[in-house]
Formats: sequence, C-alpha cells, structure tokens
Amino acid sequence: MAVQDKTRARIFYKYLSKVYDQVNPFIWTEEMRTEALDLLDIAPDDRVLDVGCGTGFATEGILERTDNVHGLDQSVHQMEKAWQKLGKYDPVSFYRGDAERLPFKDDTFDVVWSSGSIEYWPDPVAALAECRRIAKPGGQVLVVGPNYPSNTVFQKLADAFMLFYGEEEADRMFREAGYEEFRHVTMGPSYSPKVAITTVADVPE
Repeated sequence: MAVQDKTRARIFYKYLSKVYDQVNPFIWTEEMRTEALDLLDIAPDDRVLDVGCGTGFATEGILERTDNVHGLDQSVHQMEKAWQKLGKYDPVSFYRGDAERLPFKDDTFDVVWSSGSIEYWPDPVAALAECRRIAKPGGQVLVVGPNYPSNTVFQKLADAFMLFYGEEEADRMFREAGYEEFRHVTMGPSYSPKVAITTVADVPE
C-alpha cells in the first residue's frame, strides 16, 4: 500500500499538514468526533493518549472531557499545527513517536484513542497490541479507521493506497492484538454515513 511505509507517510503528512484542517471537516467532522467520544467512559481525571494526533483535531475534543491529555505523532509537520492551536507543552503533552513502538510504560493510560491513523500503520496488529500494553487493565482503546467501501472502483483505490477495512477484518486485528471484548460502530457525515468504522475495545483485566 502506497502510504503504509513510515518514510512515505512522513513525506505525505509534510504536505498534507498544509491543508489538513481545511480538508478534514469534510471527512472527519466535529459531530463524528463527539459521537466517538460518547462511546467512551472518560472521567475528568482520566489520563488519555491520542495516538497519531496529527494537527490536534481529536485532541481538542478529548480536552473537553479531561485535562490530562497526551498526543503522539511521527510527523513534526502535523504536530506543529497542533502546537499552534494548543501550545507545545500545555495543556497537552506532545511526543514524537511510532505507533508500533509507543514510548510509554505498561498500564500508563486510562484511555488510548486513535483516529485517522491506523490506515497508515505498516503493522496494525502490532500497533494495536502496543495500545493495549500501555492502557491500564479495565481501560479502553478506541480506534477510528476508514470503512471498506462497497463500490468496486473505490475498493481498488482503497487497496492500492492505504488500509481500509470492514468489521470482519477489524475483528481479526483486534483479536490478534490480544483484545477479547470490543464493538464496532460505523459513522460519517450525512452524505456518507458509513465512511468510518470505530472500534471500542476493553483492555483485559
């Protein structure tokens, strides 16, 4: 897949960062963000990590639920946009890092969130296992990814460009990553209500 390579992804996001906040509202809206956040049980003092935080769109929404928010991304160009909106050190703690090798100790976060990132992970199962590792037992991991299109033309484009997946593939990835309990919800804007697939997984006790 064209973008599921770390070097290509960094270059891709270097240029995407210039227009991301203008393009994003047509694909990943504030309403979708709220709908996804409502699937979680975030307490005001919960420690939450946004994996693949990018320009901070989801991070802003998480900040409405808790003040203890952390963001990680491999692209400095994307995070620079987040820093402009949120500051570099406060109220969010930002880190540069790789989803497949998260720079945190086991059982660190109450909730691990990732939206618009899994489609670029070369090894999604390894990254999902990392999210499970750093989440506290009994915590939650939420991942938003692009739902596999029903149109055959779009399917070919999806297969060539990045990871798109349906519920069956999501089941496989989450099970292989060590999760036992999870559920999927499709969501999207009114003109494409199933464009995204959101999985909420419980971290095994």
